[in-house]
Amino acid sequence: MTSGTDNPRDTVEHLFALYQEHGSEDYIGEPVSQLEHMWQAAALAEAEGYDDEVVLAAFFHDLGHLCAAQEEADSMAGFGAVNHEKLGADYLRACGFSERMAQLVESHVVAKRYLTFKYPHYLRQLSPASLATLAFQGGVMTPSEAAAFEQNPDADIIIQLRRWDDLAKEEGLPTGDLAHFKDMALRHLTTQLA
Repeated sequence: MTSGTDNPRDTVEHLFALYQEHGSEDYIGEPVSQLEHMWQAAALAEAEGYDDEVVLAAFFHDLGHLCAAQEEADSMAGFGAVNHEKLGADYLRACGFSERMAQLVESHVVAKRYLTFKYPHYLRQLSPASLATLAFQGGVMTPSEAAAFEQNPDADIIIQLRRWDDLAKEEGLPTGDLAHFKDMALRHLTTQLA
């Protein structure tokens, strides 16, 4: 993992190089690539009118899988990297992105655990790959964990991010030029480093 530089443009270029290098790889048992999945999640967030910070969190939510491809990381039986949410969040922190964005990225797995506790039907709706990874991610939340999660001021956005994650698996949807999200990331990072 590399940390940010004093030059936001260089940092963003390095970050998006991960997408260019690993984005076409299989998205852990789903019918889309890594890039298609993250693109679709961000497009859903943007279509719903969320701000750049949330849209970027949707785009970067599975960044940890790309980071893991760069280094040795424990696997979830072929379904991506264990703790990918933390790998991605820590990468964003090291680059200088906002703590809120990093926390949103880090929390999308927690949201899955919460939703499986709060809504038992949600568990039955998970894709086979998402269901397989749940055991590696701590399983269904306990009542006390769920009560603590509900106190998070961003709980609703974290849950929405999880829903975009679940929906962002549509085969055959085209992705656009990465320049749109690169520009958004550059604006955000420049503001953070100012």
